[in-house]
Order: sequence, then structure tokens, then C-alpha cells
Amino acid sequence: MVSAAEAQVHLFGEPFPSLDGLNKLCLYVNSSELRKQKFAEQIEKNMGNALAAGVGLEMIGEPTRAMELLAKAPDGKEKYLYLAYAQRTMGQYDQALSCFEKAAKQHADSLLIAMEKVATFRMAGRFDEAAAELQTCSNYEKVSAEFHYQRGRLANAQGQYEAAIADFQIAVELDPHHSEALFQLAYALDLRGEEEAAIDYYRQAVKSPPIHVNALLNLAVLYEDREEYDRAGICVDIVLASHPNHAKARLFLKDIDSARTMVYDEEKAKRQDRHAKILEIPLTDFELSVRSRNCLKKMNLNTLGDLLRITEAELLSYKNFGETSLLEIKRILDMKGLRLGMALETAAGCLSAQAFASSASEEVLNKSVDELELNVRSRRCLTRLNVRTLGELIMRTEAELLGCKNFGVTSLNEIKERLNQFGLSLRKLE
Repeated sequence: MVSAAEAQVHLFGEPFPSLDGLNKLCLYVNSSELRKQKFAEQIEKNMGNALAAGVGLEMIGEPTRAMELLAKAPDGKEKYLYLAYAQRTMGQYDQALSCFEKAAKQHADSLLIAMEKVATFRMAGRFDEAAAELQTCSNYEKVSAEFHYQRGRLANAQGQYEAAIADFQIAVELDPHHSEALFQLAYALDLRGEEEAAIDYYRQAVKSPPIHVNALLNLAVLYEDREEYDRAGICVDIVLASHPNHAKARLFLKDIDSARTMVYDEEKAKRQDRHAKILEIPLTDFELSVRSRNCLKKMNLNTLGDLLRITEAELLSYKNFGETSLLEIKRILDMKGLRLGMALETAAGCLSAQAFASSASEEVLNKSVDELELNVRSRRCLTRLNVRTLGELIMRTEAELLGCKNFGVTSLNEIKERLNQFGLSLRKLE
């Protein structure tokens, strides 16, 4: 039998494990490649047990086979929960919601079902329904860490980043061992440039077994940025000890080794960091009239950097945005030595040339770089360079990207590969 030594969970034995036991077993099995491989072998030997084998297949990331077996299993909350998980993985959100309802009728915990439904609505982009489901559990506010974790995930998906951070903080206060809440909080702070706090939460996330791979890799990136290469290397080594074939970890280790000998202009890097952080300052930090604040929110202008990519004419064309509001905005920018539209002034010529050269549509060029799904190091570099769209990215040269602190060839190749999928490429010097 494959068992979690710490939890003494036996999937193919009697009695069938509790849901808590199944969760512990899933974490244990996926904590290393070797354990996952041995567990998969045990599943193949027990295919006659439709429920256990189906649950096991879902645990190791084989949702299609899991659904086939679970459909044959006898009714029960475990069957419908894991069938819902597999369907959700496959993007079959309505079917998953239906199975969660069936699990509820089989006496699954009501809060568990509600939180899984919230997560499913969020993944499906049905934010209003997710919020409505959360509202039915409002009595768990300041009581359940999972309630605040799911509410934070929903807020984050809707771009309400401050609210998301607040909920993640409450979640970890209620449950200091909620590794996913710790990770999401660390990641949110990481993207905002609050490195000290992010490191602290990442470290908390990796304290309890099994190892949190993404937390360790993100922590390695932060340590590397601080030139703490030994610590960065230890983080990656821990990942590779359990997952020796983890492709991203192996690439990170090469980047860390190369970064040890990397030479860069420290003062220039500090200036770039300061400039990037200024552009990331949220507009909510400034004293603005209610009208100005509401207009900016509706226009999805959230930071000083956003204001550099819009003109006076565009602002004034918006309903209820007048000269008084415009003066408020210009005063704020003047304080920082900035002005409306200045990013567009330098970008316009290059962008049109790149668009012509690449035959790319305006729609493609205006896509957010988030759609490239880059790793943390690459995203941090683009943030430092104030690159937000594909159009802005293709105006950069390889040399410019490589000149960004701790940005290596691995990250460069990743960006070039992602751009190529859109038929785009970085600017080449003539």
C-alpha cells in the first residue's frame, strides 16, 4: 500500500479515508516525483476499485481517466467531490458545480462545498456568482481562513489588489499554516515591490511540509535579486531534491550560477528601480476629489505609470471628467517630474514601425504582457522597464532586457518564444 507516513492514510484499504485524510495523502504523493511514480503504480494495480483509483488518478493530475472511473463508482460525497475536481480541471465548470451540489446532498461539509463553488465560479470568470456564494457564508467572516482566502482570490481576479491582500492577511492570522494564503499574500506583495514582506511570507509558506515548489522558486528569485546567491541556490536545491526533473528549477539554477559572475552598473540599477517604483505608486495614495477618483477607477487608471499612457484629450473626453479634475492630475504628476502622455510621445514612432514590420494588429500590440504567462524573474524585469503591453515589449532590444538586473539568457529565450507565438519579435538594432 502507498501511505502517507505522517498521516497513516491508505487509499486502497478499509475503511475508505476521510476527506481530510485524502487531502493529506494528495499533498504527500505530490511532494516528490518518486512518491508520485510509486503511487501511480499502485493505482494501476487497483483499477478494479473504481472509487479509490479514480480519486488517485485525480490526485496525480489525470482528470480524464479519473472521470471515467469515478462515473462507475458508487454514490458518495468522495465520488462527487473528486469528480467535480477533475471536471473543473478540464474546464467543465457547470458539470463541476452540479457534482458539488450532489456532494452536498451526500452530506459533505457545507462550508467546503460553498468554498469550492466560489473557486469554480471564479475560475469560470463568473465573478458575480462567486460573490453571491460568498455572501451566503458571511457568518464565517473573521472565523474561517478558507473564507478569507477564497474572498481574497476573487478580489485579486477582479483587480481589487488591496482588498485581496487584506483578506489574505486575515486568512494567515486565522490559520498561520494556510500555505496557499501565505503564498498568495507573498506573491501579491512581491509584485508590488514589497520584497521584505514577500520574503517573510514566502519563508512561512515553505516551513511546513510538503514543500511548496512555487514559493521556493519565487523566494529564490528574490534572493538572487538581493545577490544572496547561496540562499537562492539552497531554495532551488530543495526543489530539485524532490523534483529532480523540474524544468524551471533546473533553468533557475543555471541562472543563479551565471548571476554570481554578472557585472552590472549598481547605481543605474538603483535609479531604474526607483523610477519603476514611482510609476507603480497607486493613485489612491494621493488626495483626489471623489469625482476624479471615480472617473480614474472607471477608466482603469490605477497608478502613476498608467497616467503616462493617456493624453489630456482622452481624459477630458470621458464623461464627468472636467478641467478641475485634469488640474488635479497634472499637479500630482508635476510633483514627480512626470506629465500626461509622455510614454506615448517616445513610443509612437517606434510602435508604428514595429507594427508595420511585424504585420501585427493593433489589438495584438495592445495585449497585456500578462498574457505571455512569464515566470517571476521575467515579469519583474518588464515591471522595472515599465513594459505593460506587447507593443511596448517589441520596442525593446535583447541588449536592453539583458541589461536589466539579474535578467539572464533563460528569461530572454522565454520572452522570445512567447512573442513568437504572436508572430512578434524584439526590436533589432540596424
